Amino acid sequence: MLAYLWKDLQQALEVGSHQDQISGRAWLLHWAWIAGWVGVVLFAACGYSAGFLRINGAAAQVPAWVWQWLTLLGDERVALAAALFFSRTHPRIFWSLLVSAGIALIYTHLLKQAIAAPRPPAVLPPEQFSLLGPALRKNSFPSGHTVTATLFFGVWIAFLKSTPTRCFLTCLALIAGLSRIALGVHWPIDVAAGLFGGALSAWLGLYWADRWNWGLRHPVVHLGLVLLCVLAALSLILWDRGYAEAALPQRLLGILALIAGLYHYLFRPLRQQT
Repeated sequence: MLAYLWKDLQQALEVGSHQDQISGRAWLLHWAWIAGWVGVVLFAACGYSAGFLRINGAAAQVPAWVWQWLTLLGDERVALAAALFFSRTHPRIFWSLLVSAGIALIYTHLLKQAIAAPRPPAVLPPEQFSLLGPALRKNSFPSGHTVTATLFFGVWIAFLKSTPTRCFLTCLALIAGLSRIALGVHWPIDVAAGLFGGALSAWLGLYWADRWNWGLRHPVVHLGLVLLCVLAALSLILWDRGYAEAALPQRLLGILALIAGLYHYLFRPLRQQT
């Protein structure tokens, strides 16, 4: 059985490496350019906290659970777990996503440590804004959730040809970024930097994934990355980040991702064998 599963995975990777074609990388460059300029203009016009109180106050009119659910779009564990739904059927997209994630990780953590900007709860009195979760205080720039959502949807945008679908995915990334302001843990400039860095990471990741395609063609590497996604799904089930109203959908996503992984890598190949 193991020999059959191994051979079947090799064939799936070989077919999948030619299945999806990139058609929208230029979209990502435009995205990064717009987000970069928005951040620069905000900072030049009103300083680092520009627009926070206005956006946070308007977002407070929406139920808290909405923002807590939407911020899941930017959780790196959600991105990895969601990859189990397509890692086998679209291995080229999966490999591009993981390469992009590595670049985004460097971008995010280098800037967070180098700039070490305080978050809103560290500088504003609690009665002045709406805080809908843990009072995070350090390493505000850039918004890691926004980077994650942007690179996840950005990689898909690069492989899709439908302009309405690209616009929809772009809006999802923007909403994930806005949720961080609504929750009271990031400034708008952090979000702009997240949109910029996520789009640029996706663009670079797509470039290098085509040249470093060993992760696409070697089953051992592929399964190692799948194991990482499985661990992310388990983390969603076992550990939340303080957003109580998002705990249930988070756990459901983790369970569904594990079921999808078992189906694609075990049950489906065995069913085809019979």
